[in-house]
Amino acid sequence: MNKSAFEAILRRDRIIILASLVVLTVLAWFDLIRLADDMEMGGMDMTGFRMIPAGQALMMPASAPWQPIEFAYVFVMWIVMMIGMMTPSVAPMILVYARVGRHATETGPFASVAWFAGGYFLAWVAFSLVATSLQWALERAALLTPMMAGTSNIVGGMLLILAGLYQWTPLKDVCLRQCQAPLGFILSRGGFQRATTSSLALGFRHGGYCLGCCWALMVLLFTLGVMNLFWIAALAILVLLEKVVPSGRGIARIAGLAFLAGGVWMLFQSS
Repeated sequence: MNKSAFEAILRRDRIIILASLVVLTVLAWFDLIRLADDMEMGGMDMTGFRMIPAGQALMMPASAPWQPIEFAYVFVMWIVMMIGMMTPSVAPMILVYARVGRHATETGPFASVAWFAGGYFLAWVAFSLVATSLQWALERAALLTPMMAGTSNIVGGMLLILAGLYQWTPLKDVCLRQCQAPLGFILSRGGFQRATTSSLALGFRHGGYCLGCCWALMVLLFTLGVMNLFWIAALAILVLLEKVVPSGRGIARIAGLAFLAGGVWMLFQSS
C-alpha cells in the first residue's frame, strides 16, 4: 500500500468514527430534549404527582414508592444523559485510539475502537446506576421535587461546596491529566489493543479516570436540576473545556471557585 492510499484510509477512519460520535451525541440530546419537554406537561398542575422520564407522559403519586419500571426509566435517562454530556469530550481520545490502531494493524481498527468506546461508556453506566439509586434516596427524603429539582438550599449549597473543593484536589489533577493526554494514556498502557477484552478493559480504565475527573460535576445536577437542559449543557461544555483547552486545569479551578461562591450563597439563603 502506497503512502497516499494509506493516508486516505486514515482520513476515512477518522471521518467515519467522528460522524458516528456526532450522531450518537445528537441522538442522546434529542432524547433528552424530548424527555424534558414531556416532563413540562405544558404547564399542567403536577401537585401530588411525580413525572417518570419515559417520554410517554407517565406519572405516579408523589408519595408512592418507586416501581422497578420507574427505576429502569430513570436509569436509562441517566445513561442517555451521560452519553450526551461525555461523548464530545471523549471524542479526541477515541480518534487518537483509532489512529494508533490504524498504524498498528492492516485489518482496520473499527471493532477494537468500538469495544474501547464501549468500555468507556460502561464506566458511566455504572455511575448512572449509582446516580439513579441516589436520586431514589433523595426523593424518598423529600430533597428532590417530583420534577427532579433540589428542594433544600442546605443540601444544594453543600453539594456546590463539595464540587468546588474537589476541583482543587490532587485526585482531580491526576484524573484530568489522563484525560488531557490521549496519546500518552494509550501508549503508557500498551498501545492499541487488538483483543476485544483488552480493548474493552482499556476503555473502561479511561472511563474510570474520566469518572474520577467529573463525578462531582455530575452530582451537581441534583442541585441544579436533573432534567434542566441549560445546566446539563453548561456542565457538558465545562467538561469539554477542561479536557481539550490547554489551560483546562485553570478553567477547572475557576469553576471550583464559582461553585464555592454559589454554595456559600445558597447556605446563606437558607439561614
